[in-house]
Amino acid sequence: MCSKIAHMTMTTEYLGQRIAEARTRASLTQSQLAQGVGLDRSVLAKIESGARRVSALELNRIAQTVGVRIESLLREQVPAVVSHRNLADPGAASPMIDAEVSQRVEAVELLTRLDTSFTLPSMPVHAMPTAPEEAEALAGEARTALGVPAGGPLKGLGERVSCVGLMPFVVDLGSESADAATVLLASGAVTVINGHLAPGRRRLALAHEVGHALVADDYTVDWKVQEAASDRREALFDFFARALLMPGKQLRKDWTTGLRDHETRPLAVRLASEYRVDFSTLSRRLMELDLIDGGMVSTIRSYITTRLDIQTMGLVVPVELEIGDVPPTYARSVERLYLGEKISAARALDLFFGAIDEADLPALPSRTDDEIWQFVS
Repeated sequence: MCSKIAHMTMTTEYLGQRIAEARTRASLTQSQLAQGVGLDRSVLAKIESGARRVSALELNRIAQTVGVRIESLLREQVPAVVSHRNLADPGAASPMIDAEVSQRVEAVELLTRLDTSFTLPSMPVHAMPTAPEEAEALAGEARTALGVPAGGPLKGLGERVSCVGLMPFVVDLGSESADAATVLLASGAVTVINGHLAPGRRRLALAHEVGHALVADDYTVDWKVQEAASDRREALFDFFARALLMPGKQLRKDWTTGLRDHETRPLAVRLASEYRVDFSTLSRRLMELDLIDGGMVSTIRSYITTRLDIQTMGLVVPVELEIGDVPPTYARSVERLYLGEKISAARALDLFFGAIDEADLPALPSRTDDEIWQFVS
């Protein structure tokens, strides 16, 4: 789930490997890439194998053709270990999310170099939970760190985790990519959440990543955790995520007292809305608290919140973890750098990854004649 960044020397062989990986992610054959950059296929094959050096001009053309920045080829690839929750194929790798999290790590590290006001706090490392009770306790400690009450809904999850050093970005990766990926930095961490998921699932994915970041977990994920009862680690992090979003003591009270006045369905609809989770997550949490049995789990999972429910119950539909969202502290840093003319408009837009256009950028401050001479003298 999480991986710490290690550094190695950029060799001809390693650069060739990076080019081959970028070509594969761009779904290009060697012949297609070679044609795009004006090289023979045999020459590109030698470059990718490390048998031939690549010139700066050739590397720039390769980067343009595969659709990446040239520095992403020269910089070590972030060794992201992707979440096991791959929707389409639980056993498959997810190069798309690897590439996305790598780009955002590069962006975050750029800001830390250019903006002295942009710093990521170091998250304290907690012990790995070994039982549900420990996962529940860790969720309570996480709530304290996030500055939220011990009970009740956890609102503004994305903004709160960014304040403790976990930078979440929401990217639409489609139905065939993993749910999330996280990389631990020297200080803080970067997470990409698959925006293709339903809102409640996005929150659950981010909550899961919070657990891994808190214990600085960098082990290799078992992608088939749901089918392998022997692997308890991921199951415990799933338990942690549900406990973080729905603390047991408060949810137990909400459910038992609510049943006195409501039927099961309207109560489940209201609680799913208040805690901002999907019905599958709610039913799983109720079952592990021994509030419902297995048969009721299937019933609650089948529920759908309708427009009529929203109207009659006065439900609030929150806007959270939307596609294109970047951490607020990150956005403010990009704005500071742009207004301070440390980065160009093009670089500012690049750092927002297409979520805004130039019209959204603030107007640059006007300069006096004396200030202008400082730039041209």
